[in-house]
Amino acid sequence: MAATLLTTAAKSIAGPRSRVGRVVDALPQARTNVSAPERVVSLAAGGALSLLGFDGRGPSVLSSLVGGYLLYRAATGNCPAYQALGVSTSDATAEHSRIAAGHGTRVDHAIVVDKPAAEVYRFWRDLENLPRFMTHLVDVDTTTDGRSLWTARGPFGLRVQWEAELVADVPGEVISWRSLDGADVDTAGSVHFTELPGGRTEVRVALKYDPPAGKLGTAVAELVGLDPEAQIRADMQRFKHIVETGTAPRDSGAR
Repeated sequence: MAATLLTTAAKSIAGPRSRVGRVVDALPQARTNVSAPERVVSLAAGGALSLLGFDGRGPSVLSSLVGGYLLYRAATGNCPAYQALGVSTSDATAEHSRIAAGHGTRVDHAIVVDKPAAEVYRFWRDLENLPRFMTHLVDVDTTTDGRSLWTARGPFGLRVQWEAELVADVPGEVISWRSLDGADVDTAGSVHFTELPGGRTEVRVALKYDPPAGKLGTAVAELVGLDPEAQIRADMQRFKHIVETGTAPRDSGAR
């Protein structure tokens, strides 16, 4: 039923007589290798980019090609690039899903904060503080057993959620976490705190995530102006400002 609805919606957006519609119809049927969450995001992204390509705004040829490709993924559940590489995410929400080697997006950044490591650690360890400086996060709800529920902004206004668990927690030194099985987004992260002379701390964060649209989704996000590396740099600057001053910076991303 879900596949039928996705197929109908994708073809409706593309239009039976449009160039994208003809491309979708002409492409050969192949095995399903795209997960349901990926197909939903492909549908939303493909529809938006197809409309961008046909109304005279922006890079119309590129938008049409990428939009048509995404609509094909949504309609058929097949990704030719995945098939060529022998990759499948069709069971991405299965019981034992994890970020496989070579999948997902990784970003790393380090910054020096003018506060002792113990204080910086305490602020980050309260995971509910993360949406105060990580602008892609809407909310993080924690429980007493080391688990938490994360809500984030996805592309094109979508929101995604996942449960995570702490996998390392050494006071004043390191915190690391990963999403639980069956999450909308397979993600993992760690932050290391290194005490420096003068009561300062180097904070080094590494984030890895595999969004619903996989690497293709990351490429589409970059196409519409979302740069994960630039975002983490800006987020960490907000983190530094909040920890050092106790107040949010005066920009649109602060809450």
